[in-house]
Amino acid sequence: MKNNHFCCGILIVILFAKLFPSIGNAGGILKPEITVKYIAVSVIFLNSGLTLPTEELKTAIFQWQLHLLVQGFTFVVFPLIVYGLVSVLQYTFLHPALLEGMTILSTMPPPVSSAIILTKSVGGNEAAAVFNSAFGSMLGIFVTPSLILLLLGSSNVQVPTQKIFQQLFTTVVLPLIIGQIIRNSQYRWLQRQRIPFRTIGHVLILFIIYTTFCATFSRTDIQMDTLSLLSTIVLMLSLQVGIMALLLLSSRFLLSYTAEDAVAIMFVGTHKNLTLGIPVIEIIFEGDPNISFLSVPLLVYNPMQIVLGGMSISLFRQWLIDQKTKRRKPPFHWYHV
Repeated sequence: MKNNHFCCGILIVILFAKLFPSIGNAGGILKPEITVKYIAVSVIFLNSGLTLPTEELKTAIFQWQLHLLVQGFTFVVFPLIVYGLVSVLQYTFLHPALLEGMTILSTMPPPVSSAIILTKSVGGNEAAAVFNSAFGSMLGIFVTPSLILLLLGSSNVQVPTQKIFQQLFTTVVLPLIIGQIIRNSQYRWLQRQRIPFRTIGHVLILFIIYTTFCATFSRTDIQMDTLSLLSTIVLMLSLQVGIMALLLLSSRFLLSYTAEDAVAIMFVGTHKNLTLGIPVIEIIFEGDPNISFLSVPLLVYNPMQIVLGGMSISLFRQWLIDQKTKRRKPPFHWYHV
């Protein structure tokens, strides 16, 4: 912890969110409904556009097998794993609406912020993370409500697809294109400026963590006993760690992706979108007396994915270095003896 200021920053912002949740909550001084939803996400993708070599981005776009793996895991494998887990947990003391909330969580697309920043901080394939986060978010507009209806059932669902597409274009696609144009036309000037892109990314992720926890701590509509809440936290943590390990190890050692690709697959495949999730829950389950319980797993999982990812940056960065070192070692032959 002494050597990792970012981890200390995470703990500080969580504590600050607990003490002053109204500041970073919707409608508060920081206006996260604008500063996070639009400004922070736009800066993240502008940052990626300025730092990503165009050739890497082009190469990543055509890595269709990697994209198929990430999106297939996000929208098929992840929901199936959680569906099986919920089938077992229904015989426990947990509230049925909490279990339905876990199912809803599993259908969510990746976010367009945290997975990219963490992948870049570790040194993974940022271009693949950028593409899959953006593409997954767009797919989620249609796929997530359909999966919820398939797994839980409901009717008369109308998701504001046009509004969400406009938001994704203005905060994701446009900043990325602008960043690439500036990089290709003013590359030498950018090099001379020595802009601290990594520090900017860390500040943004701390800001997102703070506002996310402010929103969580500000919710007063959730009346849940301590045992159920603690059980949900343990379940979400165990699920996330298990999925991270499964994706990292299987993509690296079973499917033979590079270590950089495996890091991107792990972060994008495990992260879930709170910004889309809460509105979708409110639209589909409007009037449901247990609607607050339905959102708890997502409200627990989302900040946890950012904190867990942030605190493991050094660990994964070292793992990546170790993998690169092994890759450079020449193969052993008997005649070397």
